[in-house]
Amino acid sequence: MLNRIQTFFDEYLATGSRIADDPDASARCAAAALLLEMAHMDNTMTPVEQTAIFNAVRESFELSPEQTEELIACAHEEREEATDYHQFTSLITANFDPAQRANLIERLWAVAYADQVLCKHEEYLVRKVANLLHVPHSTFIAAKHRAMRGTPT
Repeated sequence: MLNRIQTFFDEYLATGSRIADDPDASARCAAAALLLEMAHMDNTMTPVEQTAIFNAVRESFELSPEQTEELIACAHEEREEATDYHQFTSLITANFDPAQRANLIERLWAVAYADQVLCKHEEYLVRKVANLLHVPHSTFIAAKHRAMRGTPT
């Protein structure tokens, strides 16, 4: 996984840029992979979910549209090769602060609600990830309510 992420950053992001020098690049790919996983939980990725993922990645990591597309492509490959969520959540826990982890949970809820339908598998995933990321239950619930209303933090 780390080799693919390094290749992505070497090929698509300029040396010396803020992101290329960022030590948590693998965690960003892991976060994007979890967002993709959320869209696949109901076996259908809708255009509105794709847009929600694109916006979440771009805004969370302050990327250009091209960089966002490439990070999502990298995350897609990692998601396809993944065997469990722990490989993603361990990277995120090690590299994201509590506010960033809470933001990811809110973004997961936003993707889950993007198509206006919350399936039990989507709720399971965000609950599981929140637990693995040690996000407090009150933060988890507040993020869910904001996503339901469509209001960001």
